[in-house]
Amino acid sequence: MVMELRKIISKFDIALQGLSEQEAESRLQKYGFNEIGTEKKKSSFQRLFENLKNPLVILLGVLALISYITGDLRAALVMCAMVLLGVVLKFVQEMKADNSAEKLKAMVNITATVIRDGEEKEVPLKMLVPGDIVHLSSGDMIPADVEILTSKDLFINQSALTGESLPVEKFLTEDEYKNPLENPKLCFMGSNVESGTAMAIVTTTGSETYFGQLSSKITEEREATSFDKGVNKFTWLMIKLIFVLAPIVFLINGVVKGNWWEAFLFAISVAVGLTPEMLPMIVTVNLSKGAISISKKKVIVKKLNAIQNFGAMDILCTDKTGTITCGRVVLQKHINIYGEESERVLKYGYMNSFYQTGLKNLMDIAILEHRDDGEDFNIENKYEKIDEIPFDFMRKRMSVVVRNKRMEDVLICKGAVEEILSLCNKYETKEGTEPFIGKMTEEITRIVTDLNKEGYRVIAVAYKNSKNYKKEYSTHDESNLTLLGFMAFLDPPKETSREAIERFHKNSVAVKVLTGDNDIVTKNICEEVNLPVDSILLGSDIDEMSDEELADAAEKTTVFAKLSPMHKERIIKALKIKNHVVGFMGDGINDAPALKAADVGISVDTAVDIAKESSDIILLENSLLVLEEGVIEGRRVFGNIVKYIKMTASSNFGNMFSVIGASIFVPFLPMMPIQVLTNNLLYDISQTAIPTDKVDDEWIEKPRKWSVDEIKRYIFHIGPISSIFDYTTYFIMLFVFKAWNNPALFQTGWFLESLFTQTLIIHIIRTNKVPFIQSMASKPLIITSVLIMAFGMLLVNSPLGSAFGFIKLPILYYPLLALTLLSYVVLTQRIKTWYINKYAD
Repeated sequence: MVMELRKIISKFDIALQGLSEQEAESRLQKYGFNEIGTEKKKSSFQRLFENLKNPLVILLGVLALISYITGDLRAALVMCAMVLLGVVLKFVQEMKADNSAEKLKAMVNITATVIRDGEEKEVPLKMLVPGDIVHLSSGDMIPADVEILTSKDLFINQSALTGESLPVEKFLTEDEYKNPLENPKLCFMGSNVESGTAMAIVTTTGSETYFGQLSSKITEEREATSFDKGVNKFTWLMIKLIFVLAPIVFLINGVVKGNWWEAFLFAISVAVGLTPEMLPMIVTVNLSKGAISISKKKVIVKKLNAIQNFGAMDILCTDKTGTITCGRVVLQKHINIYGEESERVLKYGYMNSFYQTGLKNLMDIAILEHRDDGEDFNIENKYEKIDEIPFDFMRKRMSVVVRNKRMEDVLICKGAVEEILSLCNKYETKEGTEPFIGKMTEEITRIVTDLNKEGYRVIAVAYKNSKNYKKEYSTHDESNLTLLGFMAFLDPPKETSREAIERFHKNSVAVKVLTGDNDIVTKNICEEVNLPVDSILLGSDIDEMSDEELADAAEKTTVFAKLSPMHKERIIKALKIKNHVVGFMGDGINDAPALKAADVGISVDTAVDIAKESSDIILLENSLLVLEEGVIEGRRVFGNIVKYIKMTASSNFGNMFSVIGASIFVPFLPMMPIQVLTNNLLYDISQTAIPTDKVDDEWIEKPRKWSVDEIKRYIFHIGPISSIFDYTTYFIMLFVFKAWNNPALFQTGWFLESLFTQTLIIHIIRTNKVPFIQSMASKPLIITSVLIMAFGMLLVNSPLGSAFGFIKLPILYYPLLALTLLSYVVLTQRIKTWYINKYAD
């Protein structure tokens, strides 16, 4: 060990009296402050600009500008209103949610005890430099990444980094370790001293520390999520259609009619009609409504898009400690040498923890929580404390001596099983005591081994009665003990975990556990919550795998153990490569990279700062059941978004076929630009109530992901149906009502039929069932549809209609319109049913 100590001192060019202030200042200039990065907060202007960068918003802005330049002020105002409404809603919601994230820097606003110029000094944490010698004691936070020089009984709580429930011992060693977190001579920023003391040398500071490297992950630009990619793909699909079809309309009308300016204005209005300008608003209103809904269940939504990603999520990866488990050590068993529950073992273990005056560890605290479990626990009146033999890490045990009513001194010793067994020469039986020989020795070993295999941390309890009264006792008195039994500790699963996992599986969401804890403990916990464990993948296994191999293995594996933060991130990314929408729930420092990499990152309000900054959603109640509610709400939100997309895209695509056909065969514009825009505006208004609509139970039974190919296929099947009835209307207007030389009559007739069919298509597409019979829309959506159809009817028959180029229609038109609408509804429903049966997922 002396050689190892000399090696460390030489490596960092220091003396045991520490750095001089001058050298420390020089190194501070070289290495910078001992500060970690946080996610840069976006200004209001930056966030607003990001919302305006949406390609659909840009397209609408360009079309609005063209409309304004060409003198169509009404169209320009309508498009600007749609853009502003969608952008402002999203901006306001995200700004409100962003305020819930706390500053990470608050975590490190403390001082450290440093030796400089041979003296101990308290210096601000950010002033530490590599080579500084620091003094560590119980309760201290590890101020940087350090290497142990000397230590005494040093135990570090690094659960936030590794997920381990219990503290780990740290000491100087010459052994080499592949995983730095398992190296006993290294301590890392973000952990803290549970007990003991040490002198250590600072090896790295600031962003170069293990914690700092994790922190830097949250400052990187986040990858586009499943939701972002889906919206962008659909947006570009519609933009491509516009850039292909609008010029075709322009050319056809210019060539056939000979008026190129009029053809240009008409093509612009058609481009506007093809644009799903309500998409930003519909999406934002749906997401905001979902955020408000789950906020009532104690959930803060930091990023609106996370609501839909909840619904699309088909894999939930979760940390074990604090999410599936309670996040604290609990005394699970107190058994005698026969493996039976024993109140006597609990009582003696309780007295040992109760009377000790040293620092009580997590197991002592767990034992003391059982005061009310026994009838004979009024120990203050029955026992008098005589002395105690404090715990030390060489003996790995501690003892107290109490005097009972029979005036016997009882030495009660508890500690590591091997240490206690080495002091015992007999064991307590139901009849008395027996010497430590024969089969009972093997039986006791078997009990302890079985408990360890189940993931329990086991300590032994032994005692010795004496009438040789003494005022002081020593370690020499810890001999010839009688073994009483064992106490087994575990971080148990939450009561809600089993039910939550069952619900996730019922809703077709696979649950996977990613933990830094060991595989034995993890396997035991997973079995308790009914999570199948066919195989376990360890961090060391993952190191040997390529990304492709990991992607294949990750799909088949439920439990991953002994993971580093980078392992968790790799697993998340590997699952995303396989086209899964992945959610991750964690609350530790070690979870930050995975939270950032996931489609939806979930944390809790009691999590460390870095975890909260990396997450999309923060739970005010740490429960997987709340997440299950979020999944269902996310599917409802996505269901209504998809309704709008299918409605508007298929309707607009069908209108394109109708416009192209009419442009070829009709000797005038099939509809005036103002009429196209009015039709489009009324149709858009009829869709504003979609966020209030119900979603069929069958639709939310499983995850739903964005599939532009499926939307495209739907458009091509359903869209052209409306063109059939548009062409029927053309025939009626031209051959029944002789509108060859009456453009206004033709345009009015098609305007009304187009408005009615587009409004009805809302109710057919909104459900996979039979509309109005098996599934009814929400009241606001029904009312909006009726009002828009009534307004359209009034507009073409009112004096105001002439301003839009409308004239009154013949009475015969209306029964023919009713027949057209009935035929349209029946045919569309038949085709929709055929389509669902053929392409059902």
